[in-house]
Amino acid sequence: MFISIDERAATWFSREFDFNKPFSIRMFPQYAGFGVKNKGFSLAFSAETPANVGYSNELNGVTFFVEVNDVWFFEDTETCLTVDNHLDEIVVTYNELISSAVN
Repeated sequence: MFISIDERAATWFSREFDFNKPFSIRMFPQYAGFGVKNKGFSLAFSAETPANVGYSNELNGVTFFVEVNDVWFFEDTETCLTVDNHLDEIVVTYNELISSAVN
């Protein structure tokens, strides 16, 4: 599991959620939509305080985190958050991580 968040994405969250830093953004699977990574699930975001963190990454005063019970959604994947230059919206891409297991 690897989550990459660029600085423009962190700035976008600061602007959209309009909270004073520091604050936290929970990333979690939501049962809705078509889902690219997991059919029927899409990635959702919520400004909230972490309870049982399975992963976290702080960037520019914003802590992005995943709760332990949501880690399954991100396993074996690099999840990248960027901003679309024309739409000024968050873009999420998923890249499968290749296992480096040696036989």
